[in-house]
Amino acid sequence: MAVRPLGATAPCETTRVYRPRHPERTPLYRLFDRYVLEYDDRFEHRDGPLRPVVSRVVAEYLECGRLHGGFARLRCPTCRREHLLAFSCQTRNFCPSCQAKRGALFAEHLVESVLEDVPHRHVVFTIPRALRGIFQRERRLLSILSRCAHAGVQRAVRTYFGDRHLSVGTVAALQTFGSYAANFHPHVHALISDGAFREDGSFERWWHWNAPALTEIYRRLVLAALRKENRLSEEFHKVLLSWVHPGFSVHVGPAILPDDKAALEHLARYCTRAPLRIDGLKETAQGIVVRTPPDPRTGQTQLTLDPLQLIHRLGQQIPAPHQHLVRYYGYYANRSRGARAARGQAPVHGSVDVEDDSPNLRARRKSWARLLRRIFEVDPLLCPKCQSPMKIVSVLTDPPVVDRILRHLQRTFGNDPFRERAPPVA
Repeated sequence: MAVRPLGATAPCETTRVYRPRHPERTPLYRLFDRYVLEYDDRFEHRDGPLRPVVSRVVAEYLECGRLHGGFARLRCPTCRREHLLAFSCQTRNFCPSCQAKRGALFAEHLVESVLEDVPHRHVVFTIPRALRGIFQRERRLLSILSRCAHAGVQRAVRTYFGDRHLSVGTVAALQTFGSYAANFHPHVHALISDGAFREDGSFERWWHWNAPALTEIYRRLVLAALRKENRLSEEFHKVLLSWVHPGFSVHVGPAILPDDKAALEHLARYCTRAPLRIDGLKETAQGIVVRTPPDPRTGQTQLTLDPLQLIHRLGQQIPAPHQHLVRYYGYYANRSRGARAARGQAPVHGSVDVEDDSPNLRARRKSWARLLRRIFEVDPLLCPKCQSPMKIVSVLTDPPVVDRILRHLQRTFGNDPFRERAPPVA
């Protein structure tokens, strides 16, 4: 689906000029472009063919950022120079560039429209390896993990205060990748209010975060939910409950104060990041090297995989169509926020003008160009020669027209059709 830039702003002294990213030059792009057609010959007999969603997402990714799929034509009103901007694929949880922009939108929405002005904590919930295969085979069951994460914290808070009407606010982001993005490791990153809300809207701070106790509650809730879905036998259920080292874990981070908006946005973008960074791969004679931050236990920073192995593992991280990766619970649930808004109790955040909800403001908030400035500190609508704001003069998606223009540019400028066009001779 095409991404069409909206609006333009005045140039900023601290904003760099946008340069085309040339995705076809990255190792991730070359990996799928070269080897994806060989996947079935090696893995279909053992694991079946690629899921339909994987084939579709990979095809869209291979067109991301390339002029052959269409582009916007920009012109500088000052010096009359022109250049072209390719569309992005907007795939979920795969393309590093598109997922970064999606994460920036999510972070803005979270800080401006969802979170109350109270402290929050980053809490991570993980499950043992013995259960990962169940969720890999039936991805609809993944919602159990985020639902039990919220239910466990809310149960602990209500028990401590002795009030079953208290409501904890939870935003849970599901991730299915672990180290090197090359293994299926479903876990939940949750941003949870550091306390609970009463029915009158007042907030009660909770100071007694006990990770071992929350781990035991989470373990029992997840196993009970799987038992209810008939995915665990009674014997295996008892075995898992008897393990001294259960494999479940809950990590509770430090409190994030409400005025630290930058930390909240950074955390939200981290929780919705893509499995791999653009520079996370390196091609060698031995195979594809996947780089990652040092492992706290082993210190290992890279893993070498066969290209088809990596394609097979990365395909596991692409979510099924219509599968929600972010869920809202308790005080932050959609129904709860809608009911408060109907009663006139919607939160007012200092950085947002709640009276101005015009279509222009909504378009500005979602502007693709503005997101690039926030994430990469570059302005795609800034003229590289005179630093003036450029204007979009047309959006071209018709294949014959696109091909004709690109052939003309290649004849004129060689193999670099991204190069800016000079103004016409008077």
